[in-house]
Order: sequence, then C-alpha cells, then structure tokens
Amino acid sequence: MRVGLVLGEVWSGLRRNMSVVISVILVTFVSLTFVGAAIIMQLQVQQMKTFWYDRAQVAVYLCTDFDQSATCAGTDAGEEEIAAVEAALQSDTLQPYIADYFFVSHDEAYEEFTKQFEGNPIVDITKPEQLNQTFWIKLNDPSRSDIIKETFAGIPGVQSVSDQRSLLDRIFLFLGVASYTAIAIAGLMLVAAMLLISTTIRLSAYSRRREIGIMRLVGASNRFIQTPFILEGIIAALIGAVLAGAASVAIVKFFVQDFLVAEVPFTSYITVEQSLIVPPVLILLGVILSSIAAKIAITRYLRV
Repeated sequence: MRVGLVLGEVWSGLRRNMSVVISVILVTFVSLTFVGAAIIMQLQVQQMKTFWYDRAQVAVYLCTDFDQSATCAGTDAGEEEIAAVEAALQSDTLQPYIADYFFVSHDEAYEEFTKQFEGNPIVDITKPEQLNQTFWIKLNDPSRSDIIKETFAGIPGVQSVSDQRSLLDRIFLFLGVASYTAIAIAGLMLVAAMLLISTTIRLSAYSRRREIGIMRLVGASNRFIQTPFILEGIIAALIGAVLAGAASVAIVKFFVQDFLVAEVPFTSYITVEQSLIVPPVLILLGVILSSIAAKIAITRYLRV
C-alpha cells in the first residue's frame, strides 16, 4: 500500500468536506469534554472520600436541661454521667476500636458556636447551657461506628450518638449521581459524534465515487479503498479528543486549583498531575469510536 497516495486521498477528503469535518471536531470535543469532566468528578469524589472518611468522627451528645428524651428528662448530664461515658470509652471493650477522643464542655461548645456564627443574631439568644456537651471520638476504622452507637444507645445522660459518615454518605451520593448524569449525557453526545462521523465518511465517499469506481476497475482492494476514509474520521476525532483532553486539564488547573483551593480550602482536591490521566483516555476513546464509526460507514457504502 502506497503511503503517499493514501495520505493524499485523506487530505483531499478533509479539504472537500471541511465544514463537516469541523462539525465532527466540535461534537467530539464537546462530548469527550463531558467524559473528561465525569472522570474528573469521579477522581474528586474519591479524593474527598479518602480525606473526609479518614477524619470522620462519632459524636456522643450529652443531655442538656432542655432535652425531654427518655434518657434526659430535662436534666443536664452531671459529672457522674460524664464519668460513666468516659469510663466506657476507656474500657477494654472499646479501646481496640478508638484511636482518640476528646470532651467538649458547654463553654467550649459556645466558644466554637460564636466563632462559627459570628455576626448572626442567633448568638445573642443562645446560652452555653443550651449547647450539648459532647465526646468526639475518632475510630481506628470509621466503618465500625455501630459499636459506639450500640454501646451508648439508651444510656442515662446521653441524648444521641451521631456518625459523621452518615452525613458524608448523603453528600457523596449526590456527587455520584451528578457524575453519572454527566456520563449519561456524554454517552448520548458520543453517539451523536459517531453518527456524524459516519455521515461525513459517506459524504466523502459519495463525492469521490468516480475515483472509487476507477480504483475498483484497476483491482484495488477494499482495504486500500477504505483506509483513507477511516483515517479521515480518526484525524477529525483525534483533534477533538486532544482539545477535550486539554480542556479537562485546564478545568482542574484554573477552576479546581486556582479557584476552589483558594475559596473553599477545607477539603482535598485533585491535582493537575492526577488529571493528566484523562487526556490519554479521551484520545484512546476518540480514536476507537471514530475508527469503528468510519469502518462501518465506508463498508456499508462500498456494498451498495
């Protein structure tokens, strides 16, 4: 197979259908950018899960004078009840599961409350004794929080036991749904890109039907005839995939690292280096899908 002749046919096809080729590039770019964004979202969710689950704690909230639950009855947790909870935390039963714990008194809780809601009128109507005294517990394995819940459920002086992981699960569920929605949209757009590539190849083949007829008469193989058309589809999709890969890395650089890290610094974000895995995936995906679409389109046309 003469490489120069094939490349000449490829250039001729791209030049004749430039407007349609640009459409293929743009559709491929947009669809693969959605795919890249979905991959980045999955990487970010995993990064945040690792960051927050490792820091997730279990809170044992003690009774206040304003609680009317069965274990409180409107009575603030006294020194004996606090000591009983701490003794349980230090017991041989729970010690293998607990990495660390600390106690927050009414005054300490109020100090943190005033910092968090500084300038809010709610601070003026809130008193320290209204805020729960709390034992914050960090577990060796955050997934074993049920042990803490079972130990302190129904214990006098304990209002409730809260696992931060349950709150995080809801947040990550929402983020997961968002990323899967992006994947679904990207899938639909990839289908559109493949159809557009097929249409482009068929138009290109139709515009060169006289040359194809001559090649058939001189005994050219189907492989020789098909190769330029397949390369046309691959080149157009490859340009779109490269642009999508660059856009994905740019999203991480300018939106995540330069904006979110500065404006929302309380969590962990993926780095530009981590996002470099995305462009090769998009390029490979673009080349595979475009080659399949082009191969099917030109094969069907030559059979007609």
